[in-house]
Amino acid sequence: MRLSQVIRSGPNQYICEEDAAKYLEEKLEEFKYPVVITGVKSFKAFQKFASIPQNWPILRYDHTASEKNMAKLAEQAGRADVIVGIGGGKVLDTAKGTAELLNCEVVLVPTLAGTCAGYTPLSAVYHEDGSFSHVAYYKRSAFLTLIDLRILLNAPAEYLLGGIGDSLAKWYEAEGITRSMKHLPVMVELGLRSAKAIYEGILRDSEQALHDRNEGKITDAFRNIVEIIIGAAGTVGGFAGEYGRMAGAHAIHNGLSFLPETHSILHGSKVAYGILVQLAATGDINEVKKLLPLYQKLGFPYNLDTLHVTENHGAAIEKVAAYAAKPEESFRLLGSFTKAQIAKAMETIEQLTTEKADIK
Repeated sequence: MRLSQVIRSGPNQYICEEDAAKYLEEKLEEFKYPVVITGVKSFKAFQKFASIPQNWPILRYDHTASEKNMAKLAEQAGRADVIVGIGGGKVLDTAKGTAELLNCEVVLVPTLAGTCAGYTPLSAVYHEDGSFSHVAYYKRSAFLTLIDLRILLNAPAEYLLGGIGDSLAKWYEAEGITRSMKHLPVMVELGLRSAKAIYEGILRDSEQALHDRNEGKITDAFRNIVEIIIGAAGTVGGFAGEYGRMAGAHAIHNGLSFLPETHSILHGSKVAYGILVQLAATGDINEVKKLLPLYQKLGFPYNLDTLHVTENHGAAIEKVAAYAAKPEESFRLLGSFTKAQIAKAMETIEQLTTEKADIK
């Protein structure tokens, strides 16, 4: 049985509160050789509010989340018995992959609420040029996920927005995968209900959370959205397995990774665009129209121009659709969609958003 099919309830321990980083050294007392994997900006963000023991070696990732970098870091980490990932999604994915190679525990300390990477036992792996490679599933879940709300409050707002987009996809992808199933196993149903709760929480709290973040306030809305992005989003695939993981929206994201113009746009924001394409492909145009005002209000991309692809739309659509339609890509989990059908869905979104430049 593939690891992607196995129910994974979450990290061994999960802590989310203001100043949670103060527990890090205490929680790692039983380990002899902790090694930190982080980035320059990530570690600076962490150090504003917390510290680590001086004897913990610090390794820097190379921003790729590639297998080559994971292998290099594993060699440098040597005898480490726990890897401590401190950073955003790519840092944490790199830390998880490195720990897998070393067959040791991993602790995840997000400095951004951009994805559920701080919760899930898997990594989005990229090629060294930044294009998407594959998703790797690991034997171990995190020993500890430690979410310090004060660190995340001071992270750039666009990462929180990207996390909202990535989490919103949980409902649309899980619902799309399971809508034709006559009977859902209890654990799949649990994952689907988590996805619906995420969807409802985003509609309820996302605007307020972004406002509170800009005001520098840790509020119920801010905490709710942070836990939706990192924790609750991770439970969807954890309980529902392949019925609750990536589908059309992420396949579109993966295709967009081959367009250099989109590289500056965060993962979750590209996934948000992918939701629209998926809904157009499955004929749910009314749902697209329902989401577009929210997208404009929050600042999500909703067509190629807003993805910074301002020229050669036809060639861009061809490239993204061709990749998303590959048999090994996750669009197939929604049914048999061809490259032409996915391209048509992208063209539908272009037409819909061009006809109504003001989407309100």
